[in-house]
Amino acid sequence: MLAGCTAWPLEIANAYRQADCWRDETFGSMLRNRAQIYGDRIAITSENQHVSYRELDAKVDQLVTGFVNLGIRKNDRVIVQLPNDIEFFQVCFALFRLGALPVLALPTHRYNEISYFSQFAGAVAYVVPQTYLGCDYMPIARRVREEVSSLQHVIVANGYTTEFTSLSELYVQAQMNQCEVKAGDVAFFQLSGGSTGLSKLIPRTHDDYIYSLRMSNEVCQITEESVYLAVLPVAHNFPLSSPGVLGILYAGGRVVLSTSPSPDVAFPLIERERVTITAMVPPIALIWLEAIKTRTFDFSSLKVLQVGGAKLSEESAKRIQPAFGCVLQQVYGMAEGLVNYTRLNDSEDVIFQTQGRPMSPFDEIRIVDHNDQEVEQGEIGELLTRGPYTIRGYYLAEEHNAKSFTTDGFYRTGDLVRLSSEGNIIVSGRAKDQINRGGEKFAAEEVENHLLAHADILDVAIVSMPDAFLGERSCAFIIKRGQAPTLAKIKSFLQERGLAIYKIPDRVEIVDTFPLTPLGKVSKKALRQRFFKQT
Repeated sequence: MLAGCTAWPLEIANAYRQADCWRDETFGSMLRNRAQIYGDRIAITSENQHVSYRELDAKVDQLVTGFVNLGIRKNDRVIVQLPNDIEFFQVCFALFRLGALPVLALPTHRYNEISYFSQFAGAVAYVVPQTYLGCDYMPIARRVREEVSSLQHVIVANGYTTEFTSLSELYVQAQMNQCEVKAGDVAFFQLSGGSTGLSKLIPRTHDDYIYSLRMSNEVCQITEESVYLAVLPVAHNFPLSSPGVLGILYAGGRVVLSTSPSPDVAFPLIERERVTITAMVPPIALIWLEAIKTRTFDFSSLKVLQVGGAKLSEESAKRIQPAFGCVLQQVYGMAEGLVNYTRLNDSEDVIFQTQGRPMSPFDEIRIVDHNDQEVEQGEIGELLTRGPYTIRGYYLAEEHNAKSFTTDGFYRTGDLVRLSSEGNIIVSGRAKDQINRGGEKFAAEEVENHLLAHADILDVAIVSMPDAFLGERSCAFIIKRGQAPTLAKIKSFLQERGLAIYKIPDRVEIVDTFPLTPLGKVSKKALRQRFFKQT
């Protein structure tokens, strides 16, 4: 295992191999195998571009040689900040095959994050678009290269540059490069979505991540006929592997890349490309549900619409199938490992009301109180987990690992959940996303779910606000659908739904959008700061 990463104990690793979880596959060998099997079948469609499995494999070999010529070697860290484009796959698979380690940054990251990732990881190269969605990345690249001593190369993907290296120059005649990459090696780094500070680096091995693809494909019934529309940034764990773009390539299916989750872009793609499955976060699902009312597209190919990344309210979940004529699949997981799915043949109650159950029989979960004692079935507690695709530690984070992992290797997710009688997980919120109003504690998400049933509310986020008497009161930040609801109307609405008085928001703020974290989740920390500024 790479220095600074925590390996699975040898006895447990051997058990996973003997159980056929880990099959000694690497991403480089996986792509080679799929190119031999599927040849000229289209692997990826991006705008008006198509690349076959054979062409993708050949381009990756060319790029491996180009990277070697630059001096990039096994275990070198490379910041990869690319949008949904074919080049993302060519770059990542070339680094996988070489044994160099992509650090998967997001297009929305800016100097602060890129500088930190580069410095912390000791990155030798930074692969970046020249421009994307109005952002000029060149000043960021210039500044980071000047400040990070390890950074030797800036590689520009979608433009011509004399200052840096153009990615197009690195596609050279492939040579036999002897790169010894093992399935147990770290393949790449993902970013944590932590609630405080900058993201931690999550080391994922070929073994563990490919296993997660196989299990996701099995649960989601992915085949070589599947067509996956990627509307979320593919560097996210959800659209990358659940089953995501990598799961589809593993199965020999076809990936369709969208430049935007907007219905104006995505709906025509579903019709034209005969998409069978797509994935999104709840805010996008709400936008699609509104847009479908006034659009006419042929969605008959769409079999599964996945929603994950945050909890989808029951009220919103009920609207998916009637609106799109497909099965809703709730997905609850984390870049650190564990992924839960509702199954495609689950009852409506399970699909609407739960976030599914672990995808692997080797996933272990505990639900514990603040003393790490397991709670009774049906009670709320913090979710702990370990398994063949859940990491044993963050990269170079010994102090943080001591807090985030138990001594016997369980990862502390920080999520508050409970188990249904059938064993499905119901997410109640975050351990820190709890409001204590005069000693009466409740999860903000519970009240949010009720408010999302209001006809005039498109989305809502509830946060705590300081109160000299009660300690905390609650404030509901609301994105309206129609007429802005007043606090009096909200109180009446929640009372009619039988909600306890102490759970009803004390204040309402109408906003146009929510601030987001770098990983695209609602930043309640930023919402709280907004309130503090007002007071």
